[in-house]
This record gives sequence, structure tokens and C-alpha cells, in this order.
Amino acid sequence: MRKPLIAANWKMYKTPKESLAFLSEFLPLVKDHTSSEIAIFPTMSSLGYVIEATKGTNVTAGAQTMHWLNEGPYTGQTSPTMLESIGCTRVLLGHSERRIYAHETDEMVNLKLKAALEHDLIPVVCVGETLDKRQSGLTEAVLCWQVACALNGVKGTSCGQVVIAYEPVWAIGTGSVATPEQANEAHAIIRREVAKHLGLPCASGMRILYGGSVKPDNVASLMNQPEIDGALVGGASLHAKSFHEIICNATGA
Repeated sequence: MRKPLIAANWKMYKTPKESLAFLSEFLPLVKDHTSSEIAIFPTMSSLGYVIEATKGTNVTAGAQTMHWLNEGPYTGQTSPTMLESIGCTRVLLGHSERRIYAHETDEMVNLKLKAALEHDLIPVVCVGETLDKRQSGLTEAVLCWQVACALNGVKGTSCGQVVIAYEPVWAIGTGSVATPEQANEAHAIIRREVAKHLGLPCASGMRILYGGSVKPDNVASLMNQPEIDGALVGGASLHAKSFHEIICNATGA
């Protein structure tokens, strides 16, 4: 069984004070929740505060990105060892906004993924196609390429911690959302590609999340699809009540 993972990507929102205010409202709402894992990816300035505030709870915190090297003259970057040192356990890699605005390449995502595994950080690797690629019938080609690049050189023995998030770029922050059937088909493509590189047992056990305008009123229909194992939630995760609703609706608990 693949236990669902519901993750909040706060992007460039929330100061440390605002993050702690969110948690003071949110943590009591989910304290008895056991049917899915819950993760929050805050800004780097808030990450240490969120990690401390969620200790001993059923919520974990992760970074939105990292460098693949442990140290060096890379102004503005954060290394895996730095994340380890503050108790970080997860890291988001290759989000489409990082690929677009920070020019993150498939090769960089691969280097970061291998570094995350070396440092026992659970990587959530984002893949997804743009609208023009979908309209050109290239969804499968894009997804297979991105997954193959991300997993290049990764051993099957390391695959247990890897999570993949499918985020159709055309649905992020637009209000559009892939139909449950479209999302399920994309997830099936990703799982088949994982099986090619890491073997069927690994692919069968790997969680693949959907991310793209996830809301309380559409998450249940997405989660009812057999290939969808959770959600990477953007804007709707910024408010404690709506994120709690998504968590409850995702698993019916």
C-alpha cells in the first residue's frame, strides 16, 4: 500500500511569524490524522522555525530547493548538509517555477536528487509538461524524458524514499486542473518510466503526487484515481482551514 502524502508548497509566501501563526491554527486540526502523511515546504527563512514547531507532531517540513554540493562559493544557495543540520527531512526538487525562473535543468535536478539520497533527505521530484507540449501531443515524451533524466545513475536500492510529483505546468496557479482521467494517465506514464529505470517493485511502491490548482472541492475526485497517491498543494495550502479540508477530503477522513 502506498500511503498518501499531502504536501503544502508555500512558494514565496509567509514570514516566520506568519508561518508560526498558521501552524498554531493548523496543527490542532490535524493532530489525530493518520490516514495520510502531511508535509509543508515553507520559504527558506521560515524553514527552521517550521521544523522546530512541528517536532513531535504528525507534520514534517522540507526545503523548496537545495544545491547538490555541500559547500562552495555559491552565493544564495543552501547545501544538503545545511538542511541536515537543522533537522530538515525532505526537499522539493525541479519545481516548474524553479525550472522556468531559476533556469534549473534536468541535469541539475538529477545532481540534486542523488545528493538528497546521499544525505537521507526525502526528495519530491517535480515533472510536468507545458500547455504547448500537451497540445502538440508530447505529454508522454516530456514526462518520460524528465523522469529518465532525474533517475539517471540512481540505484533501485535507493528508490524507496523517492517521491515524484506530476505538475502540469498549464494548471499551476491558473485555476485550470487536469481532469482526474488526464492526471491518472500521466501518473501511469510516469510509473511505467520509473519501472524501466528502477524496476517494477520500486515503481509499484513509489508515491506519485498530483500538483496543479488542487482545491478542497477537486482533491477527492483526483485521489479516487488508482495511480494518484497524494497532492502537492500551492495556493490552497496557505490557509489552515482550506489545507485541512484538502487533507480530509483526500482520504475521506
